[in-house]
Amino acid sequence: MVRKPLWEMLRDQSSLSADGHHGLDHWVRVLANGRKLAEVTGANLVVVELFAAFHDTRRLNEGYDPEHGVRAAAFAKEMRGHWFDLDDHEMNLLVGACEQHSDGLIDADITVQTCWDADRLDLGRVGIVPDPRYLCTDAAKEPWMIEWAHIRAMKI
Repeated sequence: MVRKPLWEMLRDQSSLSADGHHGLDHWVRVLANGRKLAEVTGANLVVVELFAAFHDTRRLNEGYDPEHGVRAAAFAKEMRGHWFDLDDHEMNLLVGACEQHSDGLIDADITVQTCWDADRLDLGRVGIVPDPRYLCTDAAKEPWMIEWAHIRAMKI
């Protein structure tokens, strides 16, 4: 489980507003989405939670920032052993999920897919209903899951 001090450190390190499209409020919704999906997909919950916490922490702005995932992965590597511990396989999953989360990919390890879906299910924050064609897992494609996440995302 990702502990509160890590969330606080990440929030304090972020250059974005906590209530912005890619800020802390988004990270927390991605966390909830990821936890709900992992119950069904069997994804590695620790990796999913760390993805939610790190994936947008290194954005430079709320707009176009194609390298933010690579920077987030590098930051997670720096924090490993200080703020959290993962074995090498888990770290590789986290790094891959962060690096490629905004590339539109859908084919990956189930844990990485769960991370990507958790993020994509929060598109309601920018007025977009998630399209099942761009989701990875059967769990995320369920109409009730999309509706549940979308309603939460729009309440920002």
